[in-house]
Amino acid sequence: MKKNFNPQEIEKILYNFWETNGFFKTNKKCNKKNFCIMIPPPNITGSLHMGHAFQQTIMDILIRYHRMQGDNTLWQVGTDHAGIATQTIVERNLILKEGKNRLEYSRSDFVKKIWNWKEKYGSKIISQMRRLGNSIDWDRERFTLDPVISNAVTEAFIALYKDNLIYRKKRLVNWDPKIQTVISDLEVENRLTESFIWYIKYPLFEDCSNFYNKKYLVVATTRPETLLGDVAVAVNPEDNRYSKLLGKHVVIPIINRVIPIIFDKHANLNKNTGCVKITPGHDFNDYRVGLRHKLPMINILTFDGKIRDIPEIYDTNSIKNNVSYDFIPKKFKHLNRFVAREKIIYEIKLLGLLEKIMPYKNMIPYGDRSGDIIEPMLTDQWYLRTSQLAPMAIKAVKKGFISFIPKQYNNLYFSWMDKIQDWCISRQLWWGHRIPIWYDDNKNVYIGKNEAEIRKQYSVSDHVKLIQEEDVLDTWFSSSLWTFSTLGWPDKTDLLDFFHPTNVLVSGFDIIFFWIARMIMLTMYFLKDKSGQPQVPFKTVYITGLIRDEQGTKMSKSKGNVIDPIDMIDGITLKELIKKRTKNMLKPNLAKVIKERTKKIFPQGIVATGTDALRFTFSALASVTRDIVWDMNRLKGYRNFCNKLWNASRFILMNVQREELIIKKDSYKLSLADQWIRLEFNSTVKIFRYALDNYRFDNAAKVLYDFVWYKFCDWYLEFSKIVMSHTNTVNLIGTKCTLVHILESLLRLAHPIIPFITEEIWQRIKVLTNIKDKSIMLQNFPKYNSKLVNESVINDMTWIQSAITAIRNIRASIKIISNKLIPVLFQNVNSKVKRIIHLHGNYLKILANVESITILSSLSKTPLSITKVIDGAEILVPITGELNKKLEINRLYKAIDKINISLQRLEFTLSNKKFIMYAPQEIIEKNKLISDRLKDKKIKLIKRIELISDIDK
Repeated sequence: MKKNFNPQEIEKILYNFWETNGFFKTNKKCNKKNFCIMIPPPNITGSLHMGHAFQQTIMDILIRYHRMQGDNTLWQVGTDHAGIATQTIVERNLILKEGKNRLEYSRSDFVKKIWNWKEKYGSKIISQMRRLGNSIDWDRERFTLDPVISNAVTEAFIALYKDNLIYRKKRLVNWDPKIQTVISDLEVENRLTESFIWYIKYPLFEDCSNFYNKKYLVVATTRPETLLGDVAVAVNPEDNRYSKLLGKHVVIPIINRVIPIIFDKHANLNKNTGCVKITPGHDFNDYRVGLRHKLPMINILTFDGKIRDIPEIYDTNSIKNNVSYDFIPKKFKHLNRFVAREKIIYEIKLLGLLEKIMPYKNMIPYGDRSGDIIEPMLTDQWYLRTSQLAPMAIKAVKKGFISFIPKQYNNLYFSWMDKIQDWCISRQLWWGHRIPIWYDDNKNVYIGKNEAEIRKQYSVSDHVKLIQEEDVLDTWFSSSLWTFSTLGWPDKTDLLDFFHPTNVLVSGFDIIFFWIARMIMLTMYFLKDKSGQPQVPFKTVYITGLIRDEQGTKMSKSKGNVIDPIDMIDGITLKELIKKRTKNMLKPNLAKVIKERTKKIFPQGIVATGTDALRFTFSALASVTRDIVWDMNRLKGYRNFCNKLWNASRFILMNVQREELIIKKDSYKLSLADQWIRLEFNSTVKIFRYALDNYRFDNAAKVLYDFVWYKFCDWYLEFSKIVMSHTNTVNLIGTKCTLVHILESLLRLAHPIIPFITEEIWQRIKVLTNIKDKSIMLQNFPKYNSKLVNESVINDMTWIQSAITAIRNIRASIKIISNKLIPVLFQNVNSKVKRIIHLHGNYLKILANVESITILSSLSKTPLSITKVIDGAEILVPITGELNKKLEINRLYKAIDKINISLQRLEFTLSNKKFIMYAPQEIIEKNKLISDRLKDKKIKLIKRIELISDIDK
């Protein structure tokens, strides 16, 4: 092994070794226990971000863990076509390179250009996933527009349509005027924006002077341009100011259209003037008010966000009023909505109807892809009746067929599902799964896989022209079929039989509704088990927290605080990091702030740490909290951990020869340290496996770290050096066998979390152990041996460690150099400690640099000494002019003070009636035992003070 661990030298080579040897592949015909995880398909437009890397690390840990237990594993990978994102990127590129938008191409030609882009740039994230060490069966990679997936999508749509679960209707939706499509709530970014609120007078139509002292109502609005589509003004029925105005009317400024005053609790009597203009065609709250009061719905905007020539008017059943109402003034027609806003405000001012303008911080919705302000718009869309599918999906979680981890996400799931609205599944795009609906000239509807099938099925003549629906399906629709479409559904494949339901889904809480809930609903609708019961898509949903930056802020490109996982693996200079963070910014004015902040946090850029350190950090941070603050210092710490493991392995390989291990087990003897480390490793295996089985990756990382760093490296390797340099051959071989046994087992235990370094070291260790297999990833995962228990060994070694630590602390307190031999006295020693000192005093002498060990009787007069009280004994290091009596007494008093604080806490706990009533008995007894030991230690320290005080009197 090289002296220094350099992950860049090994990672790509090892990954290629794994992949080319087919170690990641699933066995398609196998009688083993099956274990399957479906990777949430990342967008082909994207690159690996912290959320991807975090979740994929957890998935890979689980896959490697189960593979090493002998399970037939499948980690199904694939990418999503990302309808809006991909189409937007390609169209933007065409505008830059060719000066054309998509409408200047035929649909088929434009889609061909997207496919070309996909082949050239759409695999970036896949290569990055390989850098993360993901042990994926790449031969089974899927894409949501693959023929197999597309066939499943079409089959699903047709079945749902025929069962009357899909319908088309005009409703209010989030509309992106730039891309000109409906978008989901998840694709809307609400930004707190500095804006204004305008107070506009709406004149009363009737004379109300006998009961109301004004000739108008003042309406506060943040979107004055929408007054062209107003259909009412609402006041709260409990608002006494307007209680007599029910049934009266007001006149809309500028257009002079008369609209009613209505009573509705949507109007907040404590907010602004208490009067709210109702525009059902352009506001979601107003839309609900319009439905309640059966008000007309008026659309005043075109799809690209301009004022219409003639408004569209619909009733609450979405039936269009075909009478032409041309009430929009000519001066506003065809204006951009925000230009129209300025002109409308100007006209209102001229009319004397603008009461005031106030600054206002407003949450404004933006399209996350286009950056344009979203407009609520009445459009025809396709909907899925999820309200009819939700009950069985709710039942699946309530009955425990699906478990959320952590459990608190059950409530989030139920709260969404109980209030579920029908799902808008259509998008006005060209890139995606085109809806399998055709129309003839008479608007008759036909459904089928293709035009030829429809003509045959419906006996439609070739003379009748058929036109396919222009809309495509929401990307989430194809993703919702992911767990079974990737396994070959609707065909009954072996893979579908083997691996469905899948075992675990790892995802974020932000898409529980948008993806997870929809997968549950559609899977249970389409798939049934052998008894005909609905089949769930997965048995466990592990929800990860959201990784935030070092200040707890959500990572985003606009804030310039994104950290690329690959940059932590390979490193990046400060110059390149700043360049990456300030490139293509939506708010270029923030570039200077981001530059300075980056310099402050990463003055030297980001140092390469390798994949294993990054994976270990992710595992250590995978707690049950919702928000996870990223800490670069922990990443550096786990890089040091990898170095520690490397150096320990190198030490063992340098000191053990293969020939020394080819002996019978009964021909060597295990020292106390050998026995202890085997017991400690066995205990570590138990805790580690329990942690992974219960999705506590943080606990698994902690127990692994503690064993490697403290028990194996800091203690056992030091003990082993004593044996290798001071004892006979029988003990020497026992220690060398133990070193290799523990290291080889430890590498297998750690492999799921840190696969590269463990494989690299194991390839050398296997030569010593004569293992013929090619890779560590195909080895058996360590098992806990319940019979391997020896409390005596553990207790003896624990005492030795505490004694060595105490002597070292005494050295430090009086500044004795570490290599100077010192005499050590023991007093008030019990029989157990006498036995340990007699048998294993050599450990103390060598590791604590002790010149001599003397056991004093309780009556012996002791010299002035530094004292440490440990279990079963008092350790005394005589002072030879290096410290005075007063200093030692002060030190002892400080130790007593610490004990008093601990005793006060225990006394408070043990006097708490609720604690005594509800705590397990073993916990109560443990607290009492700790209290007794502290009291005993305190007594000994007090006696020690008395003894020192009497010296030289």
